[in-house]
Amino acid sequence: MGQKVNPTGFRTGIYEPWKSRWYAPKKEFRGLLLEDFKVRTFMKKKYRSAAIAKIEIERTRDEVKVILHSARPGVIIGRKGQEVDRLQDELQELLGRRVNLKVEEITRPEIQAQLVAEDIADQLTKRAAFRRILKRTLESTMDAGAKGVKIQLAGRLGGAEMSRCEKSIAGSVPLSTIRAKIDYGFCEAPTAQGHIGVQVWVNQGMYEENGDAADAQEGQTPKKPKRSYKR
Repeated sequence: MGQKVNPTGFRTGIYEPWKSRWYAPKKEFRGLLLEDFKVRTFMKKKYRSAAIAKIEIERTRDEVKVILHSARPGVIIGRKGQEVDRLQDELQELLGRRVNLKVEEITRPEIQAQLVAEDIADQLTKRAAFRRILKRTLESTMDAGAKGVKIQLAGRLGGAEMSRCEKSIAGSVPLSTIRAKIDYGFCEAPTAQGHIGVQVWVNQGMYEENGDAADAQEGQTPKKPKRSYKR
């Protein structure tokens, strides 16, 4: 099962929290979902250089809270916080609601799958050799402390007439093990010959080892108590 689904969705509600945390009645759900999509698309296009790995959205009756996880928060904050105020005003115009913006820094961007995928896509757009990119990325991610990395490219690689897939793996990437903290990222590289899809899986270790396991969140079903087995 773990080989066929998105690793983040596979672990959501068990170890990973939801990226959109709000509740709405059936009539309003579609509109609010589109608003979340607009916010994420807007931020990804405008602040591609800020290396945003994840965008979380929380809603209350009064406001929308947007949490940005970025490797370069200075690009978003700007000098004396002027850029944040301007961005907050733009989001309020886009949504028509009061927006509370929060920026959090990512301490280890080298093992964030989304940032790794975007970096590979940027290099492919600049016509770099894809095999060299794969080898260099695997080495740098493993050196940064990842337990395993898997990268898959699909498209007209190297300007070939027929599209194909190229896959490279280093270390251990147990996709079916829910306890394994597998980060997943996807990005498209627009080239002259067509778009090349980039998929990245990064094994960041086990949740129990890092202590990053997400406990029961809002809306999550309570876990059953563990059984004690006597020998």
